[in-house]
Amino acid sequence: MRIAIAGGHGQIARRLSRQLAERGDTPLAIVRNPEHVADVEADGATAVLLDLESADAAELAAQLSDADAVVFAAGAGPGSGAARKDTVDRGAAALLADAAQQAGVRRYLLVSSVGAGAEPPEGTDETFVVYLRAKTAAEEDLRARDLDWTILRPGGLTDDAGTGHVRLGAEVPHGQVPRDDVAAVLVALLDEPRTAGLVLELSEGATPIAAAVAAATERED
Repeated sequence: MRIAIAGGHGQIARRLSRQLAERGDTPLAIVRNPEHVADVEADGATAVLLDLESADAAELAAQLSDADAVVFAAGAGPGSGAARKDTVDRGAAALLADAAQQAGVRRYLLVSSVGAGAEPPEGTDETFVVYLRAKTAAEEDLRARDLDWTILRPGGLTDDAGTGHVRLGAEVPHGQVPRDDVAAVLVALLDEPRTAGLVLELSEGATPIAAAVAAATERED
């Protein structure tokens, strides 16, 4: 498969590129900083130099013409202001969806966050409120489109080594999850078309990833 990954230099995206490349797929890492090209190419990805905050849908669609799927794994990141959380976490996700539709790419995986989809509870950190609202808006935009989308809401991200075991479902106990396992779940979702139309929460757990993805589809049948 040929998979375009928005936010290609991010920590989840780089792990995803490595896992895809290791099994013989072709990841396309969309990056905005020329200094990141060598990094993503070392991961086995083909670098696509494009700024998702300034490009238009036609420019991005031209890079997706032969892609089998797209994955939105971009984020404004810690320390960014409210404006960039909107332009990246919401706006760039919508731009990727626009481009995918123009290019005829139906499969779209969105990396969102646990807590998205509802108004943040009172007392939530102000910056995190902006982030969650941007993720919620991105989800709502995607769900309204005629695409084969899957939304993944991981819990707190860690750099621990992946275990290959998770909790995955419409609602799971909130917790942490290694970025390695988030990437592995994304690979498994790409392999399972029956996950289209699902919104899935993810945390660390005891179920092998393949079995967790299979169980998530069975519960929705």
